[in-house]
Amino acid sequence: MRPILLSGHERALTQVKFSKEGDFIFSVSKDHNACAWWSHNGERFGVYKGHQGALWTIDVDPRTVLLATGGADNTIRLWEVKTGKLLKTWEFGTAIKRVEFNEDGTQLLGVTEKRQGQLSTILVYDINQDPEGEQPNEHSLRIVVDDIPKVTVAGFSACTRYIISGHEDGSVTQWDAKTGEEYERAYPHEDGMMITDLQWSADRTYFITASKDKSAKLMDAKTLEVMKTYVADTPLNSAAITPVKDYVIVGGGQAAMDVTTTSARQGKFEARFYHKIFEEEIGRVRGHFGPLNYVAVSPLGTVYASGGEDGYVRVHHFDQPYFDFKFEVERELRL
Repeated sequence: MRPILLSGHERALTQVKFSKEGDFIFSVSKDHNACAWWSHNGERFGVYKGHQGALWTIDVDPRTVLLATGGADNTIRLWEVKTGKLLKTWEFGTAIKRVEFNEDGTQLLGVTEKRQGQLSTILVYDINQDPEGEQPNEHSLRIVVDDIPKVTVAGFSACTRYIISGHEDGSVTQWDAKTGEEYERAYPHEDGMMITDLQWSADRTYFITASKDKSAKLMDAKTLEVMKTYVADTPLNSAAITPVKDYVIVGGGQAAMDVTTTSARQGKFEARFYHKIFEEEIGRVRGHFGPLNYVAVSPLGTVYASGGEDGYVRVHHFDQPYFDFKFEVERELRL
């Protein structure tokens, strides 16, 4: 796979997202700007300027009409995708670590950081899907996380039934998305090992988490049961589920300060592919010169993108051998 390098950011990438049709890629980094790119050729569509600090998170609604960003300037901002117009700014007491639309784009979730005497919170806003319409000033739901470690990631399950949150101690919590009531809590990762990412399956009935404990876990959204585990030999920053084929992609790597050399071999700066069912690693893709901070897969399953500490987004269009590969048959032959 010949990668397309997107080099519009000046600092480390923090998150990469595809539009629902897979034709756009949206990226944010620590350089204050959000970018939109055409996924088929890597050309930049536009830049969304306005934030005053590093950006941590981005998401696009299912119609690719509205874009949400959050960052270290303590704001969530809502943009119109095609014009770059800033539609709404919500201000908070601490940084925004994650934003996510629900599956029909009618609600937007935000996670605030626990810092400076502020508690970690999950906030939900009812979104007016008309870019010309008024957006609400107040949230429709606020979950204050005061008795468990701070939230690092969160998102909506299928039919907006649950909010699932990941925490800095490696735990996962299930909340009622309407009332904010806590239902279940699970501990899929090692104690004290932060959950760094949470991404959904296509139907949002299950999800995958990545953790600093060098593993990714596939979990059921209703029961919080761990269904599969993918073990790596490096701390993981992100994990994604591929549609079409039964694979997952994980990415991470040790920071340069934690290794004796900055070589890719020592830092393990690779996107790693695992078989979703058999939990076995089946391949790696090198290229980044620093840890992979995020991996994302097109909803159509034809492209994946990775954002790195090196400031690049690498876009890989899967070639035909990827779709032709029959892991199950080869595994049976080996056995």
